[in-house]
Amino acid sequence: MADVVETAVRRVLIYRLGSLGDTVVALPSLRLVARAFPEAERRMLTNFPINAKAPPAEAILKDTGLVQGYFRYAVGTRSVVELARLWWTLVRWRPEVLVYLAPVRGVKAARRDAKFFRLCGIRRMIGVPVTEAMQQALVGADGSLEPEAERLARSVRELGEAHVEDPANWSLGLTAEEMAAGAASIAELGGRSLLAVSIGTKVQANDWGVENWRALLGRVAALYPGYGLAMTGAAVDVPYSEAIAAGWREGSAGPVVNLCGKLTPRESAAVFGLAKVFLGHDSGPMHLAAAMQTPCVAIFSARGKPRTWFPYGRQHRVVYHRVECWGCGLE
Repeated sequence: MADVVETAVRRVLIYRLGSLGDTVVALPSLRLVARAFPEAERRMLTNFPINAKAPPAEAILKDTGLVQGYFRYAVGTRSVVELARLWWTLVRWRPEVLVYLAPVRGVKAARRDAKFFRLCGIRRMIGVPVTEAMQQALVGADGSLEPEAERLARSVRELGEAHVEDPANWSLGLTAEEMAAGAASIAELGGRSLLAVSIGTKVQANDWGVENWRALLGRVAALYPGYGLAMTGAAVDVPYSEAIAAGWREGSAGPVVNLCGKLTPRESAAVFGLAKVFLGHDSGPMHLAAAMQTPCVAIFSARGKPRTWFPYGRQHRVVYHRVECWGCGLE
């Protein structure tokens, strides 16, 4: 299917909620939107970050050219004043097309969203999942669920193919300065092969626990004595990462750098791109590493459905133990 190219459209509103990982898995679809509306100003309606570990979409999409501006609001707000302010902001900007890349939240929520956007004057909407069929992830021949990146691409297929399987469509377009900052941050490792680790998470149910991570890093350090270790994450992850890195120090003489809070998400991506392997759990940094085509070893809780949020690509290894309550969405 050839891409649709519409040069007459001047303003496109992209609706995508979430933070780091949610933004990363939308990259192929965002690239498709940019190809379909090359002359349009593309702005994203997104949410305010929910906590310190959740960087905004702008921190990921900066310098990609995929989005030229942002509108933000608090998800779930019932404030009439806030909703009226958002409505008036969008009415004044006058978007001609809405591209809906929000997570599925049920048909009722999708229809409510569509009604709101119509009240904003938007007549053309792409990808709003207003039927049960559009809400459901596809199931493959092997019984596995459709990854979120593929679901998003399917929702906007009327614009063309997003080619999710093409690594070029996951590119963050890192600048030379960002690449240099990433390289400089691990300079003290002396050019050793690099293991990048991130264990911070905003969802408690995904936390594998200090002792588990510490024991694992001790065993990995003994197996790969020539490696250096880079711990990454938010500033609040510094003490947690230090406690876990103790396992590495006990099992290896290899150096450790704790980069938590010292790099932007895109600079962290530069570090991941230099690593032989990324080790972590279900988190935004894991998706960032996968976008850099770095093999990921990822430990998943059973709170989410298998494969939906696994790192995209064939080069990864995922540990997922299915229990009776799998897919519960436990926070």
